[in-house]
Amino acid sequence: MEKPEDKEAISSFQALMVSTASRVGTGNIVGVSSAICIGGFGSVFWMWVIAIIGSASALIESTLAQIYKKKGEDGSCYGGPAYYIEAALHCRPLAIVFCVAMILTYAFGFNMLASYNLQSTFSVFSFYEAKMSPWIIGGILAVLTGWCLLGDGSRIVKVTSMFVRIFEEAFDFRAIFGAFSGSAMMQGIRRGLYSNEAGIGSAPNASASANVSHPVKQGLVQMLSVFIDTLLLCTATAMMCMSSGINPAKELQGAPWVQASLQESLGSFGPIFITVAMVFFAFTTLLGNCFYCDNLLIYIHKKQPEKAFMKGFRLVSALAIFLGAGMEMSLLWNLSDVLMGLWRSLTSGYPDFIRDCI
Repeated sequence: MEKPEDKEAISSFQALMVSTASRVGTGNIVGVSSAICIGGFGSVFWMWVIAIIGSASALIESTLAQIYKKKGEDGSCYGGPAYYIEAALHCRPLAIVFCVAMILTYAFGFNMLASYNLQSTFSVFSFYEAKMSPWIIGGILAVLTGWCLLGDGSRIVKVTSMFVRIFEEAFDFRAIFGAFSGSAMMQGIRRGLYSNEAGIGSAPNASASANVSHPVKQGLVQMLSVFIDTLLLCTATAMMCMSSGINPAKELQGAPWVQASLQESLGSFGPIFITVAMVFFAFTTLLGNCFYCDNLLIYIHKKQPEKAFMKGFRLVSALAIFLGAGMEMSLLWNLSDVLMGLWRSLTSGYPDFIRDCI
């Protein structure tokens, strides 16, 4: 990873940290737990498969973001899928639809889910009160996130830069096709995509901001982010939980199974460790998601939106984080899956984009 000549420019490493901050989040803990509790141990295998396949898409989408990036009046670079969709297909309306779908997914679906996942880790402590605690935790998180958001994109970059049964169940075809929505394959793919976001058009928004000597260099760097997220962190969570002796169950999906697994190994320190990890993971995820939305809004407006508009949008984003903390888990997961499915359907034609670009 090379350093830019301009000290004020965003480096390849910083762009990697922003995209990794969005990828590495609550999905690496709560998402893995939910996938295994619902789909079984074989879900882990399908997470690996989707990460390996997705890393190729991560290389392509980030390289294209570098090729078609734009330079702002202040000298900073920005870009993403919307820019190369318009350049390759000459269809700005489709690019705008993509932007709107991604804003809905990240600023609302994913951020509300991350907020809920964070507050749920506090449920094991004696001070947690089911009716009020989620709203209090959500309010604190919304205020902290809003402070970073109102400090523009540079503040976001600075904050995120600081901070055998598997294969047996993976190929259990009765489990795969008998009840597909709850199968190992489906849960592994759904939670794998939620966690690593490979090939769905999010990371290129950060990749375009990097100052590198050749576009492919940033593409290769972004491939690393997928491996860090799924093949390293998600696998670590899965192995830790599966070797704990605590059997996964639907009623334990999410943070409870992870906390019970760590408590089995580390005693009372286990749940505390998971809560602290979730605080950092969720917070950096929220900031990374909102950084993406900034670039999308620039594209829709064809310029940097007015400060009043951006302030209003960021306050609404913070409000969504507050509301998500107090909503029902199944509703938030389903909302995120539907929004991601809509958004993913717009990026499923990458081979056509590449052919047209070439």
